[in-house]
Amino acid sequence: MIKYIRFVILFFFALSASAVMAQSTATTSSPYSKYGLGLLSQDLLPQQRGMGGIGAAINKIGGYNLVNSYNPASYGFINLTTIDVGASANFITLNQSGASSQTNGNFRLSHITFAVPVSKRSALAFGLKPYSELGYNYTQTKSNLGSGLPSDTNSVNYIYSGEGGLSKAFIGYGFGLGKHFYFGGNVSYIFGNLEQFSSTEIPNLYGGFNTRLEQSNNVGGLNYDFGTQVTFDVAEATHLTFGYSGSASTQLNSQSKYILSQYSKNFTTNNEGLATDTLVNRQSSQSKIKLPLINHFGFSLHKENKYLFGADYSTGKWSDLTIGGVNQGLSNSQSFNVGGQITPNYNALHNYFALMDYSLGFKAEKTYITINDRDIKAQAITFGLGFPLPRNNTSFYKINFSAEVGRRGSLAPGLIRENYFNFHLGFTLNDIWFRKYRFD
Repeated sequence: MIKYIRFVILFFFALSASAVMAQSTATTSSPYSKYGLGLLSQDLLPQQRGMGGIGAAINKIGGYNLVNSYNPASYGFINLTTIDVGASANFITLNQSGASSQTNGNFRLSHITFAVPVSKRSALAFGLKPYSELGYNYTQTKSNLGSGLPSDTNSVNYIYSGEGGLSKAFIGYGFGLGKHFYFGGNVSYIFGNLEQFSSTEIPNLYGGFNTRLEQSNNVGGLNYDFGTQVTFDVAEATHLTFGYSGSASTQLNSQSKYILSQYSKNFTTNNEGLATDTLVNRQSSQSKIKLPLINHFGFSLHKENKYLFGADYSTGKWSDLTIGGVNQGLSNSQSFNVGGQITPNYNALHNYFALMDYSLGFKAEKTYITINDRDIKAQAITFGLGFPLPRNNTSFYKINFSAEVGRRGSLAPGLIRENYFNFHLGFTLNDIWFRKYRFD
């Protein structure tokens, strides 16, 4: 039975990797993904997301090893081969003052992570996760050839859309030093394509042509994560951990493309014709995207196989983000995360509900987006469940489910409020795969 489970896990490993690397379509439906590099994806697993998204001081959860790439120092606690693979879904309802609401949903394979112990207090980890998501499509209509003056004659539709995203492939190493200290780092390759379109259409102008501007960036480059954790025993099997992790300010390579074209359209059937003329077709030489320094601070209190709770505070200097040497006009981000998890009875024999993990959390974020002098903020309540599967002396399996119910933006003039529901599902394996046995 175990060998079949291993085969299924490896199959999902390959499937997830190919799906993420081939991804070009939108995996979100948020107009706020238009700014910067899109909506940033937290570098977290489902079991962490259920606890409000804490991670800086997390190393084990509910007695299981996990690949916490949010802080690579945590790899030093991994003592079994560990695999985590999962998927996610999100549903967003868009609301704007004076307009009807709109709901969209997306699904994706979200992550694959793998870790192997190297020594008693060190491990090597690698994986593939999303870094950012870009996806939106909305229309603004102005009357009287776009002047906005009171007239319905020759109204103009301004259509904005985007799709794509960036993925993050990483390899890292973490180790313990002395009794209390752990250190680690990741080398990551961030890659993907970001495409944005702006179209201008005049439905009631006979014989007129519509115009479309396409801008895209094909991105690829290295980034570096680093972290440390300090842990103390405050009681029997109870540990207090302080953690710090960061992402260095590095530069990614970007190949940009700029196309301005004209096209015809049948507004009765809504069918577009081929581009009748390309006014501009420019592909720039390689430029740079400068990423900012990001810092995470946190603590956790963990009683083995019983409970864990903690809090994180994160900052990102996104005002430094430049693309092709042009500052993107973003704000510095901040976030606060708090949450925890309990396992009623890790050794229960006849009560499965007592074996399960129950998590709850809250997070509040000031994103890097500022519109009309208003900071775009987000808040969410999170919860999660861990479902342990039958195990033996060397193999441990668990299904992790988490959900986020949150809000982003506001109904202030010119802004959009998003109510979102994010669901995350992961499968965790802890097993002994590469240990050599000696017989006398």
